[in-house]
Amino acid sequence: MKDLKIIGGEEWCVFEDLGVPAIKARVDSGAKTSSIQATNIKVYSKGVEEWVKFEVSPLQENRSIAIECEARLVDRRMVKSSSGISEERLVVQTPLTMGDETFNVELTLANRDTMEFRMLLGREAINTRFVVNPALNYQVQYFSDEEINQKYKSYFKEKTGLKIALLASNPNLYSNKRIIEAAEARGHEIVFLNVELAYMKLDARAPEIRYRGGNILTEFDAIIPRIKPSVTFYGCALIRQFDNLGAYCQNSAEAITQSRDKLFASQLFSKNDIHIPITGFAKSPMDTKDLIKMVNGAPLIIKLLESTQGKGVVLAETNKAAESVINAFKSVNTNILVQEFIKEANGQDIRCFVVNNKVVASMQRQAEKGEFRANIHQGGKASMIKITAEEKKLALKAAKVLNLAVAGVDIIRSNKGPLLLEVNSSPGLEGIENATGKDIANTMIMAIEKKLKFTI
Repeated sequence: MKDLKIIGGEEWCVFEDLGVPAIKARVDSGAKTSSIQATNIKVYSKGVEEWVKFEVSPLQENRSIAIECEARLVDRRMVKSSSGISEERLVVQTPLTMGDETFNVELTLANRDTMEFRMLLGREAINTRFVVNPALNYQVQYFSDEEINQKYKSYFKEKTGLKIALLASNPNLYSNKRIIEAAEARGHEIVFLNVELAYMKLDARAPEIRYRGGNILTEFDAIIPRIKPSVTFYGCALIRQFDNLGAYCQNSAEAITQSRDKLFASQLFSKNDIHIPITGFAKSPMDTKDLIKMVNGAPLIIKLLESTQGKGVVLAETNKAAESVINAFKSVNTNILVQEFIKEANGQDIRCFVVNNKVVASMQRQAEKGEFRANIHQGGKASMIKITAEEKKLALKAAKVLNLAVAGVDIIRSNKGPLLLEVNSSPGLEGIENATGKDIANTMIMAIEKKLKFTI
């Protein structure tokens, strides 16, 4: 009997007949049959024999490569997965080369998208040829990254720029037009996707996102989400689906969701020692008087839990007015926050624009005369401002706590120092670009390039 060669727990395999120049396999002597990643499986007849056509995506980190293969069908077999689920799989036979040895091997065709390896080498293929030492790797053959890139060179699609999707609702908004301009100016392909015209297929084997009656959206490098509050739930579901399909989402669904929930966000800020105006939340109308007292009485601010651009924010100037407004909201089962009014701010606040943990621009907003809200959409006037080191630290910490790569952080100056008002996950660009003269849209695109290690 010849000496058996030692192989490791991971090995590179070559299938010349299938046209697969290299595929990394996990060696598992506990599994009887070997399997390989396969999609778009079709059985057909060749004379009196049954054959199978299928596609193999051999590189786990690059699903865009799909090699068309065909092999003779030798069996249909019930196989139990690692999760204990039995399913019928097609079995093919083909030569396998490992190092200087080539031998026939049976492979079950399986979708291994959720597995770490695109191939599993079972004991039927290795028992009479190899001894497995799971503490070692690549004992019979090793390919470097450079060698793998060379082997698959012909399969790599020529790419001059990134493919980006802007997921929003209105293509004519200043912010959305500027982002599209900035991406195109840097040589990227960018498309506008209306949140409400996209829909998804949830399937472990072949998940999809489709658009406008059936167009399948695939292979986006990055998604820039700018989700309006009324479609937060659906928009975040789409973002999670894009993430599952391998696209980088500049702001994650989780980050957007928690930034939109003002109560949850305020609790996160308090937990992380981020100072905000004294804030109260209650359910019962029986507690209204004490709730008002708890935030130092009128005048005070009443906020809807989900609001933006200053909408859903009310100033109650007396305790009686505050009590009436609070109880009116509660009577229609609307959740609100009650917040102390910072009189010394004089209708001013500061918007810090944060991108990838850097404050890239800051502006001061001044409310119109007779108006307490400084939002640009409420008629506020913007001007450039130099923020303090303490304000910068506060803005960066707030964005980080919510895990937002892009954020508009609103700060108010008080006698107690800077206080955080709120954090916007889809901050507008018009006011801050006009006030500061900075190209924020370009900064956002460059941040995506850096994240994806893309160089022009």
